[in-house]
Amino acid sequence: MARPRKRRRVCGLPIYKTFGPVNGKDSGETIILSVEEYETIRLIDLEGLEQEECANRMGVARSTVQRMYTVAKQKIADSIVNGKVLKIEGGDYILCELDRETCISCGRGGHRHRRCKGQ
Repeated sequence: MARPRKRRRVCGLPIYKTFGPVNGKDSGETIILSVEEYETIRLIDLEGLEQEECANRMGVARSTVQRMYTVAKQKIADSIVNGKVLKIEGGDYILCELDRETCISCGRGGHRHRRCKGQ
């Protein structure tokens, strides 16, 4: 019997969940980006975290983050290049009990211990 899948910790659901061409001429296909894949992109690309720190925040192995990050980038690229609608939905995650602004593990409620981007 396979062991149960470990649920990933997510610090907040996205406000905007659907993206696509503004001219209304999408390809007719929709790509689904899971909430965990969205969180991986948010933490690594927007917050500037390393994969190891992202893994710690989400409560999974670094190899899992690397796999999710690679899949997420491929989905986003496919959407942009081929004019497909991208929807963020679904997945197997645990939502952080605090909001993103006050959760210390989300990195906003406490000191971030990161180097200044200007240095």
